[in-house]
Amino acid sequence: MAEVLHFPAADAAKLEHYLPPPPSAQSAELARPFVTLTFATSLDSSLALAPGVRTALSGPQSKAMTHYLRSRHDAILVGVGTAVADDPGLNCRIAAGSDTAGADASDPSAVSAHQPRPIVIDPHDRWPLKYDSRVLATQRRGLGLAPYVMTAVCEPDETKRQLLESHGGKYIILGGNNDPSNGPDSGVRFRWEDVLANVASNGLRSIMIEGGGSIINTLLAPENSSLVDSVIVTIAPTWLGRGGVVVSPDRVYDNNNQAMAAARLKDIKWRQLGDDVILCGRLNSTSVE
Repeated sequence: MAEVLHFPAADAAKLEHYLPPPPSAQSAELARPFVTLTFATSLDSSLALAPGVRTALSGPQSKAMTHYLRSRHDAILVGVGTAVADDPGLNCRIAAGSDTAGADASDPSAVSAHQPRPIVIDPHDRWPLKYDSRVLATQRRGLGLAPYVMTAVCEPDETKRQLLESHGGKYIILGGNNDPSNGPDSGVRFRWEDVLANVASNGLRSIMIEGGGSIINTLLAPENSSLVDSVIVTIAPTWLGRGGVVVSPDRVYDNNNQAMAAARLKDIKWRQLGDDVILCGRLNSTSVE
């Protein structure tokens, strides 16, 4: 049985300003979901020791916070690199009753009934999804949902397609800016507007984007930052050293070709959870009431 996580109501209430509004406060039709960008980083801005290396950074309290955040979103999104490296469960393990601010868990052994829909960005259909993959095993135990896989491959692997659909998941075919037939290194990228519009069209009103590095960096770029409503970062008190997967968006230049800050947060709140520090904010180009 997976560990059930507990997140104190007092800590949950401090995050409320940065979380999706209740459905009753949202319009009936959304062009895109509410987007929360969240990740854990070291003091040298690294997500992992190296590409493809699973690296634990969050302490127990901030890990529980992450699962609380999952309970407050309709979907969670990761890139295929994260899916391959971590074989993640992509579910919520927060205790039942802890998924609304101000509520305490009534049954410490029960997991929240709300589970977010996993979404994996996989342009070349290279995720080696199998029957015993954690995300599908979690779904079979009734503790999560099967993923939607966004790909640019017009005819995805038939075995994986059938496996996904038998668990309640599916492939979503999107167009990229390059031909995926050129191979896995051809650099296919989806437009975030297309990704988020498709998320909304599937009835998902909020999404928590967790990584990996290239996804986070593209969302921090000026052309995409207006699509992000909140940013919640866990900062661990450790340096991973050079060679890691780093959060560092491309350099930005002004009209005089002078370097300037690539991104900046506003509406900032800092919280300490155990040994970790939680930074909450909004990207400067984002206007959210």
